Amino acid sequence: MCGIAGFTQFHRPLGDHDTLTRMGEAIRHRGPDAQGSYLQGSVGLHHRRLSIIDLSAAGNQPMHSHCGRYVLVFNGEIYNFLELREALAKDGYPFRTQTDTEVILALYAQKGKDCLADLNGMFAFALWDREEERLFLARDRIGKKPLYYSLIDGDIAFASEIKALLAANLVNRTIRLDALRDYFAFQYVPDPKTIFEGVFKLEPGHWLEITASGHRKAEYWDLSFATNGIDADQAIGQLREQINAATRRRMVADVPLGAFLSGGIDSSGIVATMAQQSERPVTTCSIGFDEKRFNETEFAQIVAQAYATDHHEYVVNQQVAENLHEIARYFDEPFADASLVPTYFVSKLARQQVSVALAGDGGDEVFAGYEKYAIDAIENRWRERVPTVIRHKLLPAIASLLHRTPVRLLRRAGTLLSALATEPAMGFYLSNAQITDAQWQRIASEDTQQRLSDYHPSTQVIDVYRRCDGPDHLSRILYTDIKTFLPGDILVKVDRMSMAHSLEVRAPLLDYQLIEFAGHLPSALKFHEGEKKRILKAVFKPDLPEAILDRRKMGFSPPLADWFRQDLRSLAEDKLLKAQDGLPRYFNIERIRELWSQHQARTHDHGAILWSLLMFQLWWQEYMT
Repeated sequence: MCGIAGFTQFHRPLGDHDTLTRMGEAIRHRGPDAQGSYLQGSVGLHHRRLSIIDLSAAGNQPMHSHCGRYVLVFNGEIYNFLELREALAKDGYPFRTQTDTEVILALYAQKGKDCLADLNGMFAFALWDREEERLFLARDRIGKKPLYYSLIDGDIAFASEIKALLAANLVNRTIRLDALRDYFAFQYVPDPKTIFEGVFKLEPGHWLEITASGHRKAEYWDLSFATNGIDADQAIGQLREQINAATRRRMVADVPLGAFLSGGIDSSGIVATMAQQSERPVTTCSIGFDEKRFNETEFAQIVAQAYATDHHEYVVNQQVAENLHEIARYFDEPFADASLVPTYFVSKLARQQVSVALAGDGGDEVFAGYEKYAIDAIENRWRERVPTVIRHKLLPAIASLLHRTPVRLLRRAGTLLSALATEPAMGFYLSNAQITDAQWQRIASEDTQQRLSDYHPSTQVIDVYRRCDGPDHLSRILYTDIKTFLPGDILVKVDRMSMAHSLEVRAPLLDYQLIEFAGHLPSALKFHEGEKKRILKAVFKPDLPEAILDRRKMGFSPPLADWFRQDLRSLAEDKLLKAQDGLPRYFNIERIRELWSQHQARTHDHGAILWSLLMFQLWWQEYMT
């Protein structure tokens, strides 16, 4: 894993070697082992290296092709690079290193942008064609590795993290207001937007190229949910083979390797698969909380004992407030998925033992593991049964009344009724929005609401939902989450929190071939009559104890409500109630004080909205002051 940055200067100078160095220093945590720059003519490239494959200096970047025409900076891992290398060597390419980086160079020299179809891995890279004076940027299919860019008067600046662009003064620190609204709906800013005007994320499965005459962007991969009619036994056997192969590919490293272990089906299944393929005990790492209802360590211990892993645990208790400033600093945008806290600490724990960790990320989105899918299935069933006139007239009126009550369960019921009153895509948005429209209207200032009167974040979900070719509602919401929530939330969280500790995390369940296979499976093999992850449980049944297979999903979320009344109380009072800038620009501070008082009095649980406000303010103080 590494960090990349750079710019073109076809039309005017954007920087020099000092600029590239500043960009690299801003993302030093992504690659502490080595750095390198290339500045010639119309382009500048910089690379920070975290050495995983071929630890020698020969693997340093920027790397030049054998012919000298191409120059590459690359972040990520190509898991099938050995097979690709063998084929390219047979074609006569004279390899000089043992790296996957050189494989990308050789493959691009042979196939151009079509090389992307051959790459199986997580990646973001920039490749400069010296002969054509063309910069080519690409990001992996699922969005495991980040890539940001800004178009500047016919040129481009890019980086693995926005902080590199800010450090070089290549972009303005102006907030994009619709992205702010998105953040409070989703707890993250979805692709391709960022919180900054004029700065964008290159979407997963896309490439972008730029020359002196202009730029163009295209999608090179999409996911199909057209079902293949496979029977259950065949599907289970083939999926097991897919998981075994994906895990084996991700266990190739020239440094110590281990795994995250939560005790859930996904991470436990990956640890079991690793143990079956490894001659040595797998190093496993788990995080727990003092609060028992949020603590999964007992389940992690069951798996660790079953496979005799080298197990390590850490309990998060009083360290949250003292680490939250640092945690927020690694996110260049407001980010409020509270599971970033345990992800930060498990990454820190893992890095003390290994340089690479495998994880179970992707299982919920690919195989329908979240509770929200069960809730949405019930909603959709009722949506089909309730007469249209009742859905469109009566339910919204009842929902409006319930939204105003202080009782959380009644407010939740109001949200469900609002979802029932709408079409499936909008219902999915309403059921999963982290902050409801009513809550937004309560906290946003009149000026902010007026400026956003023509915008609603549901478009981010509905547009994606409608693109899916799947035959049913479950297929469409899984597709939507794989295209939005997975790259925008889960993978951002894992990337930033692991890179904060210079740890590489690999996710076998996000192998694109495995995802393509799962996409074609009938929905009933993933979710049926309330049972989630049906086929994944069947695959891992021979390998996991019943206590793991039968347990209810707990999630990786911390006890926010308690934190705001205890550990985070002092910090939150200072940041939320005494803010002089940031929050007061966009929000009604008196209303925020009301939320705070109600939460402290325990008449309401405002933990989620207070967390979103706190993370926004911490981000503001780091990046906007």
